[in-house]
Amino acid sequence: MLLPIFGHPVAPAGLSRWTGALALVLTSMLAGCGGGSGDARVDAPTPTPIGVSALVRVSSQGPGAACPAGGVRVEAGLDLDRSGALSDAEVSTTQWVCNGLPGANGSTGSTGATGSTGANGAPGAPGVDGTSTLVRLRAEPAGSHCAQGGSQVLAGLDLNRDGVLADAEVTTTGYVCNGAPGATGATGSTGATGATGAAGRDSLMALAAEAPGANCTYGGQRVTSGIDLNGNQVLDSGEVTTTAYLCSAAPADTRWVNVTGGTVQAEVNTGYLANASSAVVITLPSAPAIGDWVKVTGVGTGGWTLAQNAGQRIITRGLPGGLDLHWTVQTPVATWKAVASSADGQRRLAASNDTLFVTSDGGQNWAPQFSGPPWSAVASSSDGMKLVAVADGGFIYVSSNGGTTWNNVAAPRGWSAVASSADGTQLVATAYLGQIWISTDSGATWSPRETNRAWRAVTSSADGQVLVAGTNGDTLFVSTDGGNNWTPRASTQYWWGLASSADGKRLYATVDTGAIWVSGDFGTTWESRTVNREWRAITSSADGRFVVAATLNSSLYESTDSGMTWRATGDFGQWTSVASSADGLSLVAGNAGAALQSGSRRSSTTLGTTGSLSGGQQDALQLQYIGGGVFMPISYVSANLSFDVR
Repeated sequence: MLLPIFGHPVAPAGLSRWTGALALVLTSMLAGCGGGSGDARVDAPTPTPIGVSALVRVSSQGPGAACPAGGVRVEAGLDLDRSGALSDAEVSTTQWVCNGLPGANGSTGSTGATGSTGANGAPGAPGVDGTSTLVRLRAEPAGSHCAQGGSQVLAGLDLNRDGVLADAEVTTTGYVCNGAPGATGATGSTGATGATGAAGRDSLMALAAEAPGANCTYGGQRVTSGIDLNGNQVLDSGEVTTTAYLCSAAPADTRWVNVTGGTVQAEVNTGYLANASSAVVITLPSAPAIGDWVKVTGVGTGGWTLAQNAGQRIITRGLPGGLDLHWTVQTPVATWKAVASSADGQRRLAASNDTLFVTSDGGQNWAPQFSGPPWSAVASSSDGMKLVAVADGGFIYVSSNGGTTWNNVAAPRGWSAVASSADGTQLVATAYLGQIWISTDSGATWSPRETNRAWRAVTSSADGQVLVAGTNGDTLFVSTDGGNNWTPRASTQYWWGLASSADGKRLYATVDTGAIWVSGDFGTTWESRTVNREWRAITSSADGRFVVAATLNSSLYESTDSGMTWRATGDFGQWTSVASSADGLSLVAGNAGAALQSGSRRSSTTLGTTGSLSGGQQDALQLQYIGGGVFMPISYVSANLSFDVR
């Protein structure tokens, strides 16, 4: 780049910001060239040849010794060879115009000092020393927890009582993070160093005692943190941006009350020894806070009962017998052939030899809705409004209004079984010594699939895609594409009943005078469970965990562990059919020549003052309040707990 000095020099674009910096260079050159006023003295030993121009050459300069942040190198001299270009040999003056250094980052705010520990309260009555709660701080590097680094706050019980919080004793971890660094200073103008960015504000932390309450059931410490906006090195209330709690654990020693008889109103966080020869009644705390607990241990031979206040109940799922089924007889009496249930267990469909019955109140009241040929199977959508029933040697009938009206939708055949998707649109029906028939429009039209076999049972996943059909004296057949294609599975058996989890992954099949078979891989592989019995129908909860199977000339059998173990439930009878709600807590079972029975699987005690939970000598139980009037077992020692009968 050339800048003629004689005539009317014009600064090239981009050099206006260097004007001041070049002033001295140009002034000295003008003096040396006689380019000043008429009185200027020329000090050069040899006069400058007339007509020789003075030239300037400008080039960028990278970071280096001359300019740490880079800049521009300015070279000047006379155009001695009159070439119009300043050659290296003609350079007589060199100067640098350097960029300003970037402003330094503001320093990271330092972590506030740990608050001092409050003085210990006056000692209480002599007793076993409790376990101390300790707090420890350690540096937290910049990362996912703290973008600018900070402090990690660890807390826990001093289990080994050495006064040091070991890593194995840490139960609570929190983070107090440094403030973000100050903004980088703007780049200085040409020749000047950029201003330093403002220093980051300090991040402060404060510890204070937290009384027992909603934040910490047993008290502890409240940790607040924030940026010191006013720079007074005190974390003011308006500067707090984060609040965390380091809570003390429950007292190591429970306060026990010896109960020698009668009824006792329990207090929160207290244990009771039922120490009497007659039954002791302990009423649950009337106004507990979430996290409060109560314990009871049977010492005397009379045992104990935990009574409830209005609006209270005790979860029984995790207790021995807490998921047992209890059965009640429902009218009418008939020879029941098949039953089906809605997902909530309120709407049910039952088929006798020649009549369909429905209920919408969980079986409290049943009403006959439709009489026809000898029914063989029924099915229901999850809402209980779309129903389907098949008759041996008759039509397929469907209802879209919960059983109020019915329409026949398929030609008479030896229909043996039927199943429905959750929404009632995908239906599958089997004809004995005939084919499998599929409907994708709630039964309006049907299409045949597979070949003629002695089909006797069928089941469907919730979406209607996983289907299993059982034969009398052949294999099981499985479809995973809604019935378009079928694959033989398992071995040749006299299959009788089938059930499926909602997703179709867990499947169950019963064998007449054989075992119960289970698949956990959508029907690809099967293995037998239980002993041989005259198994009939089988049903499953949506998750496949709760299963109930019917037997002829025996009891109903239930499993609460996905078919791993089984136990008898209900009365001895000629059980033919069984159906379950989606959660497995409500069931209906049909018997040949007897009344229907409704099964209820307990999940909690009865709500309110009529509910209770009892134990005997050497039975122990601890409950914790979890809100909404509900107490949950967190530990027990017993095999003989009993619950109120609903």
